[in-house]
Amino acid sequence: MNFYEGKLSAQELRIAVVIGKFNSFIGDKLLDGALNAFEQLGGDSSKLDVFKVPGSYEIPGVCTKLISQNKYNAIVCLGVIIRGQTPHFEYVASNTSKAIMELSIEGPVPVIYGLITADDMDQAIDRAGTKSGNKGYDAVLAAVEMAGLYNIISGTK
Repeated sequence: MNFYEGKLSAQELRIAVVIGKFNSFIGDKLLDGALNAFEQLGGDSSKLDVFKVPGSYEIPGVCTKLISQNKYNAIVCLGVIIRGQTPHFEYVASNTSKAIMELSIEGPVPVIYGLITADDMDQAIDRAGTKSGNKGYDAVLAAVEMAGLYNIISGTK
């Protein structure tokens, strides 16, 4: 039996982070976590490109453009969607999640879902580095591991 697993080393990787600016108070903490993870895994911060978009709904469109450039080993999607009093939350969260999943399935590089979807501000804050870890940090860990696995599968490493 053969097992394949990506290594947690960002030394030779170039990663794009696409982050929604809406709820930036929390999103900035996700971005800090993402950068921290990349550097801890040996990544060169000059090889981590950050693309800021107005909100989470705009993330998949930018990811599509970045994939077509064939420049990145992985793309990390970060954003914060908090439930409000209208059905807006369901539309944004559902459609954004589905689009990111489709890009991940169809694309030549891993596209990692690092969005927080929360019922309230407290839940979102907890998932941005206080009580429940940092979703940005976790997303970069996944991106680095998956980039390595994609390299193994494609025969480049």
